[in-house]
Amino acid sequence: SFYYGTFPAGFLWGVGSSAYQTEGAWDKDGKGPSIWDAFTHKKGQVVTNETGDSACDGYYKVKDDIQLLKELKVNHYLFSISWPRIIPTGIKTEQVNEKGIQFYNDTINSLLENNITPIVSLYHWDLPQVLQEKYSGWQNISIINYFNDYANLCFEKFGDRVKHWITFSNPWAVAEKGYETGEHAPGLKLGGCGAYKAAHHIIKSHAKVWHTYNNTWRSEQQGMVGISLTSGWGEPVDPHSHTDRDAAERYIQFHLGWFANPIYKGDYPEVMKNYVGRKSTQQGLRTSRLPTFSLQEKTYIKGTSDFLGIGHFTTRYVLPKRFPFLQASSYHTDHDLAELVDPKWPAPGPKWLYSVPWGFRRLLNFIKTQYGNPLIYVTENGVSEKVQCTQLCDDWRIEYLKGYINEILKALKDGVNVKGYTAWSLLDQFEWNKGFSERFGFYHIDFKNKNKPRYPKASADYYKKIINANGFPNPREVENWHQKAMDTCSSTHQLLATDSLITHMEKVTEIVLPAVFTLCILVSIVLLISYLRNHS
Repeated sequence: SFYYGTFPAGFLWGVGSSAYQTEGAWDKDGKGPSIWDAFTHKKGQVVTNETGDSACDGYYKVKDDIQLLKELKVNHYLFSISWPRIIPTGIKTEQVNEKGIQFYNDTINSLLENNITPIVSLYHWDLPQVLQEKYSGWQNISIINYFNDYANLCFEKFGDRVKHWITFSNPWAVAEKGYETGEHAPGLKLGGCGAYKAAHHIIKSHAKVWHTYNNTWRSEQQGMVGISLTSGWGEPVDPHSHTDRDAAERYIQFHLGWFANPIYKGDYPEVMKNYVGRKSTQQGLRTSRLPTFSLQEKTYIKGTSDFLGIGHFTTRYVLPKRFPFLQASSYHTDHDLAELVDPKWPAPGPKWLYSVPWGFRRLLNFIKTQYGNPLIYVTENGVSEKVQCTQLCDDWRIEYLKGYINEILKALKDGVNVKGYTAWSLLDQFEWNKGFSERFGFYHIDFKNKNKPRYPKASADYYKKIINANGFPNPREVENWHQKAMDTCSSTHQLLATDSLITHMEKVTEIVLPAVFTLCILVSIVLLISYLRNHS
């Protein structure tokens, strides 16, 4: 049932984005190539071979996008720094790009001038390509020091103003999609080992950066360093079945626990160690494919998070499933489970993203119980649509936001320590291997228009109302928000249609006028030649 009420005073509301998805300017002002530049420039990696070369042109539209943040009346903006934009090769001792540092200085200053708190992620997937080519990226232990040098530079240059740092955004996807399935950059399919090895180095990198901040910068800058972990909720198909409950537990541990357990408890979840270890033995391996931490490393890693960022989008029903013994190992067969969905769950966009709000409250309560009720910031939550035609009146996104935010309110009543919410995302942006075919934004972008204008969707107006009321005060008022948001989007649709027509006419003019001009010249030349021949 829906719970009407308001969030505690001081609860933070925001939106998020990431560098590669929005900035564009992939090779401008001294920026080095990232693994996503290399990945998208190969044919067949992304839907319709789209790239983030220009993305939303966010590099050139900082002031415009901050104006959108002001319109939404958010408290904070979560964005990421592009490692290769400030250190082109990823190696600090080789080169630091001052123009890149100036860009992020200007962005941070502009946010603060407009009373918007910057929350900064150091890594949202765009590893410098040089580090991938030279050292195999996150497969190599040497990357830990390179990442620490980069983070230290960020603390030095921006830490006087940035007080909320995220080391990694959704490292599960970095490891699993980058080094297991190859769906994401760098596109490697290192079945059964690659994801575990990448995650191992990411966790060690996170811990080192936290200690660097703690030892060198904390007393002076008084900020916080955390990590952002994205996980769905796993619900047992039969809650009375012991085996179904165990399978649901494995689902959570192989997603969230993989990274959270070492940080909060000092080691990988026991169930991960047991399952991967047993399957490794069955395959004739002497050691587990899941790496191990030494006693010293466990102590070093445990407790290295001042807050936990949580990204959450959807839920699955889970039940046990035995996979036949295969010589080819895989992360996906290691946990012996199957995922199901309820066909009644709304799925407005891609097939993976079903709207199941109640799963969010259960996930938040699991974190409270499992990890000692840590300070939580929701760092990613939202829903996309598949682009067939422009949809500004996105009532399904309004319903999704209303439901999921309401579950956070219920979790707060349960005693979960949630201090802020970040909706994903500010803009329609480049969605990784899906290109521009999926749209998460509060603001639609007309990518066919060279100026890439932004248009608010109905959900932007609705989210603004939630922020203004700090929750859901009463049924009548909340229902009124929905109607007003839908009215607003109708008029915006008319504006978009007019602008699109003008853009189309401009394109036609750009093509037709030069063609007509060229034709006139050719006709004139032919007539002149004919005239000269006749008179000679």
